[in-house]
Amino acid sequence: MSVSVSVLILTLNEELNLPACIEAVSWCDDIVVLDSFSTDKTVEIAEKYGARLYKRKFDNFASQRNYALENITFKHEWILHIDADEIITDELMSEIEQNIRTSEYDAFQIPSKTILFGKWLRFSGMYPTYQVRLGRHPFFRFKQVGHGQRENIDYSKVGTLKNPYIHYSFLKGIDDWFEKHNRYSQMEAEETIRHMSESRRIVWLDLFSSYPVCRRRALKAISYRLPFRPIFRFFYMYFLRLGFLDGSAGLTYCCLIAVYEYMIVAKVKEQRAKSRDERVAR
Repeated sequence: MSVSVSVLILTLNEELNLPACIEAVSWCDDIVVLDSFSTDKTVEIAEKYGARLYKRKFDNFASQRNYALENITFKHEWILHIDADEIITDELMSEIEQNIRTSEYDAFQIPSKTILFGKWLRFSGMYPTYQVRLGRHPFFRFKQVGHGQRENIDYSKVGTLKNPYIHYSFLKGIDDWFEKHNRYSQMEAEETIRHMSESRRIVWLDLFSSYPVCRRRALKAISYRLPFRPIFRFFYMYFLRLGFLDGSAGLTYCCLIAVYEYMIVAKVKEQRAKSRDERVAR
């Protein structure tokens, strides 16, 4: 069975995750892997599974995905963007097939299920959290915000799918998670400083938007201004979002996210102190 969708997978040393990721989209007749010069067996695995392979040094997610959209010829106009630690379920594949046939939209946002210690973090993972991952070429591009990407398209052109993809973000271990989030926290710190320096206003009405992504971004804009941000994030996820119902996995995840928030706060302070020192030195 083939669905008229091309699949783009971003990779960097993903020999552990890539086989399951590709097998989950075996229905696709146009699988493209954009690799960031992996040093493990990622390239060998991609070639073994018959994926078309391209390489580009990674700078950020938006630039990586946009490079693919602008420089790679895909077989189909609809392109599904995934990472190697994400699994597309049969239910999601069927929903995608149904929606792209007569779609009035140019993109779709898809929920994800985060897995830790083999458990779905239904509450602490704040399900459903959406990302726009399916887009119609050439109407769809990404823009980088913090450590992640956002869709560069009007909300009215974005539909919503109900079935989630599965995100195994911890399969490479906690050490790998910390290594990635150390980099991510630097990007988020830079975005926080940029947001505050531009004196961007909070659009309070967005908290009541019919678009989940819009509501989430309004909450994030508020979070930039919160004191004790790491503590608030833990309290919000563990108590208000009922993360304690996820057991020990939920507690671990909430603690990890609180530490990640503290890393961002610390790096914001570090960068501001560095900027002050540079101004004084002049």
